[in-house]
Amino acid sequence: MKPPVIAPGKALICGSMAFDTIMVFGDQFKNHILPDKVHMLNVSFLALQMRREFGGCAGNIAYNLKLLGDPGYVMATVGHDFGPYAEWMAKQGVPAEYLRSIDSEHTGQAFITTDLDNNQITAFHPGAMGHSHLNAVADAKGVSLGIVSPDGRDGMIQHAEQFAAAGIPFIFDPGQGLPMFGGDELKAFIDQATWVTVNEYEWSLMAERTGWTEAEIASRVAALIVTKGADGSTIHADGRELHIPAARPEAIVDPTGCGDAYRAGLIHGLLHGLQWETTGRIASLLGAIKIAHRGTQNHRFTMDEFRDQYLVSFGTAL
Repeated sequence: MKPPVIAPGKALICGSMAFDTIMVFGDQFKNHILPDKVHMLNVSFLALQMRREFGGCAGNIAYNLKLLGDPGYVMATVGHDFGPYAEWMAKQGVPAEYLRSIDSEHTGQAFITTDLDNNQITAFHPGAMGHSHLNAVADAKGVSLGIVSPDGRDGMIQHAEQFAAAGIPFIFDPGQGLPMFGGDELKAFIDQATWVTVNEYEWSLMAERTGWTEAEIASRVAALIVTKGADGSTIHADGRELHIPAARPEAIVDPTGCGDAYRAGLIHGLLHGLQWETTGRIASLLGAIKIAHRGTQNHRFTMDEFRDQYLVSFGTAL
């Protein structure tokens, strides 16, 4: 696919908004789960540490994009309990004009218990996310590019169709929502999308369900981006396969939200017409900054600080 020309405008971020309740179990799950009894599992973990964070893929992407100086317009459905999150968004300067409140529902809720080995047990209540199809891309004006990230199933399908019908280039980022879709549905997403981004596990599942190779998908989009954690990422674009090195983090504290930070870097690069080599490194550095902080929206930096870290990480100026 020929790379699109992106007109000046704004990024529309379609995806989830959620509260993350994170608890830390001061032991290892394996010490309390009997392998021969998993068919009758009944365990309780005493978590003496707990915190509540603002999260959701769309919220995390918009937060990181704002750190880079670009407003990300979130399109999502939220519940009657969204007030504290709305106050946080206003304080951070993240636009909220395309949020729809569903008063009969809770905002999406993730309940995450982590043990000392960083294993996680998560329960997720989608709540208002299930109504995301009530939002329409056409409700947002002046959009130059979009992203379809994990959200309600019907919402993801409709928003991809709406972006494509409007001729708005968009990123397909299925994330944790990928298992909701079969092979034919994923093929439709890919054929509608301008760019596709997945992590290594998601790529394996996408390849299995579509039967398409990296080369086949890359030929259908302007770029296929596969992130590989500490091994960096690979960008298939313009007939090339680019390896983007991972930036070295100051500490490895919490990987939650690193993928969303990376995607914000992709959007920033696309909005500003940057080369893929630069765009990928910006995305990589954002992920490294995030992983050194607990929660998904607690890291901060100035652009001068970001440029300094970019130079240290990659040996070239931004």
